[in-house]
Amino acid sequence: MTPTEALRHHQNLCDELHQLALEENRFLKQNQRVPDAPLLEKKRALLARLDESLSAIKAGNAAASSGSPARPDPDRSEIIEKSRAKLLQILHLDRENEQLLLRYSLGARPARPVQNASAPVSPAATAPGHLQRLYDRHR
Repeated sequence: MTPTEALRHHQNLCDELHQLALEENRFLKQNQRVPDAPLLEKKRALLARLDESLSAIKAGNAAASSGSPARPDPDRSEIIEKSRAKLLQILHLDRENEQLLLRYSLGARPARPVQNASAPVSPAATAPGHLQRLYDRHR
């Protein structure tokens, strides 16, 4: 596989990973729970393929740099930029998905009304148990 073919393959994997991140995001927003095992297995398998793709790119680059100078491929830089842009989108989506996973794995807590800042604080409000509940609520 040529270095350019390896990059194209990598770009396709990035597209697949982006679609999977979108699928996971939709699932999290619609079901408000941790995804089922098949989706997680699909993600693991795709990430393993991505690691293999990165290894192939590195091997192709090493082989190309040790051989005779080849004619530059004009598509190469375009493929690299598209892959980088897609990876940034994936990272952004993955961060959002991680936040949703955290929220849903901890369980949604009902919102409590915020105490008026100008209202006097009762001595009971400063009791150690109350402070612990405030801490737990804002964690």
